[in-house]
Amino acid sequence: MFRLRWLPLVVLFCVCSGASAAKAPPRPVVSVTLGASAVPLYGPWKFSVGDSPVDPATGRAVWAEPEFDDGQWESVDMTPADGSFDPGSGVSGYTPGWTAKGHPGYWGYAWYRIRLRVDAPANQSLALAGPPDCDDAYQVFENGRLLGSFGDFSTRKPTVYYTQPRLFGLAAAGFASGTAAAPVRVLAFRFWMEPNTGTLQADAGGMKTAPVLGEADAVTNTYRLRWQELILTYGFHPLLAVVCGLLAVLALSLILFDRTDPVYLWMSALFLLLAATHALLPGVAWTSTSADAGIFVQSYLLIPLSYACGVIVWWVWFGRPRPVWLPYLVAALTVILILSSALGENLFTFVPGGLTTAMKLTSQGVRFLLFALTIRVVIQGMRGQPAEGWLVLPAAILRGFSLFAPELRLLRVQVDWHIFGVYISLVQFADLAFAVAVSLLLLRRMLRSVRRQREMALDVKQAQEVQQVILPEMRVEFPGLVIESEYRPSLEVGGDFFQIVPHPSDGSLLVVAGDVAGKGLKAGMMVALLVGAIRTAARFTFEPEEILQELNLRLLGRGDARATCLALTIAASGTVNLANAGHLPPYRNGRPIELDGSLPLGMLESPGFTHAQLALIPGDRLTLVSDGIAEAAGPDGELFGFERTESLLERARSAAEIADAAQAFGQQDDISVIAITRLPAA
Repeated sequence: MFRLRWLPLVVLFCVCSGASAAKAPPRPVVSVTLGASAVPLYGPWKFSVGDSPVDPATGRAVWAEPEFDDGQWESVDMTPADGSFDPGSGVSGYTPGWTAKGHPGYWGYAWYRIRLRVDAPANQSLALAGPPDCDDAYQVFENGRLLGSFGDFSTRKPTVYYTQPRLFGLAAAGFASGTAAAPVRVLAFRFWMEPNTGTLQADAGGMKTAPVLGEADAVTNTYRLRWQELILTYGFHPLLAVVCGLLAVLALSLILFDRTDPVYLWMSALFLLLAATHALLPGVAWTSTSADAGIFVQSYLLIPLSYACGVIVWWVWFGRPRPVWLPYLVAALTVILILSSALGENLFTFVPGGLTTAMKLTSQGVRFLLFALTIRVVIQGMRGQPAEGWLVLPAAILRGFSLFAPELRLLRVQVDWHIFGVYISLVQFADLAFAVAVSLLLLRRMLRSVRRQREMALDVKQAQEVQQVILPEMRVEFPGLVIESEYRPSLEVGGDFFQIVPHPSDGSLLVVAGDVAGKGLKAGMMVALLVGAIRTAARFTFEPEEILQELNLRLLGRGDARATCLALTIAASGTVNLANAGHLPPYRNGRPIELDGSLPLGMLESPGFTHAQLALIPGDRLTLVSDGIAEAAGPDGELFGFERTESLLERARSAAEIADAAQAFGQQDDISVIAITRLPAA
């Protein structure tokens, strides 16, 4: 009785349950009717974090199969707000990623699924354009079949690229529209997001723009428009790279104006770093280059090095203000910044979370120190160069703020702009302002260098004129003697010198010839000193050794001042007394006079000179030459040498002919020739 009494209730319960089950709503299917058009797939999409198990029998992902029940997954709508675009990349049709939709801080794998019924003409070619804005890589499946991927999933950790449009072919409709119900297709996207992406963006994760489905030609046109949008987005970077590259070349070329100023070399290095930084981003964004490699080179090498180089540039520009150890501090901070940035932005998954936070704080602190050092150097420089300092200060402050662009971006402070579809960030504005400021400073410094070079050229010209004044005439005659001289400096001002001083009463003649160590204006100033000393000493003595001793005293204590010198007196009778201090011996009728070796002037207080005495008979010629004759060198490096010098002196008829021959062979040093000929008796 008990069982019969409850039997109607049991039957009624079963009937109601069956009716309820029969009326359960089916899983949603999105119906799409296609002609020669394309439709964005806004959803609703089914979404789940994590990765799919693999069917051991088929080896396929279970979550990609059309039979998989995704009813318990979250629903995600990809419909964008009017006029929305990604604040970072500028891609239109933007919706936030999964970190802004209930999964903050999550990185790794996640899946999107959508069920479609596509009503299209029979055998119409269909295509799918992947989401042009996503984080970071994905695979797409149709009814469990892998269509393709964006990124490389062949390794344990997928290789990701900068976001780019992708195009995938779909199976044709396969039925006549309106004659039968279109089969249901299941599209599944398997996404992978890098661990550091969430630290760079406030709303990262997965699909951030809707894929587009439709007729193949229409989808292809959409795909091409997306590529044009991507190229336009990063179009300002190559322009800025070219500008920085040209400024690097300009800075290098300015070294030719002033080789003593190292600021041009530092500026060239800085602009090369900036050019590489701005050329790298479009190079990675427009190609299938690893985004990790691009981020590592740009964010953890080029950018820290460019900021460090910027501090040194202003430090050198403003005259190396104290502290003098600032470059070493900057180098240490740069190394710390590179390491802390790489570890703090979670580039390496093996780094513990606590260390990541510590490294991130360290990176922020180091960047602040670099910013503070830059401002300190500029403010110190303003004390001596206020005009240049006020021009540099705004660019330095703007560049300092750009150091913290990632943090400002996470705080949703606008540091990225899209002007006519071109992406411009605070970093680009800062680099552009820096380039403008440096261009003006380089122009100003170049004009000052040119003016200084003109002043130096004028000084050299005046020194050359003075040297020509203090040298004897090219041909002078004395009783019984004719003296010819030739002087060919290798530079504007030479280091060879000679003087011819007649005795006021006894008819003798003093001849002094020498060669100062070095070349150029410094050697020319030393020549003027020695010529003045010769003229002064000749007022009191004509003794060659006393003349050399006086010149030696003038050079002692003047650093590296050295000079070879030969002094001789020629009596009216033709007797020659000479003293030598390291100079080449004179040649008598083309043959060298034998002399022992001796030290140049300026080395010892009593160097010990060599002496010789000879007599010139009528018709003899005594020739004094500098080492510029024997040291002349041809194009192959062959020296003129002493054998050629003797042969030349034997046959040459004048001092000019000797100088011309050595100069034509290949002048390397100053050339001076003094030819003293004793005339036959009248």
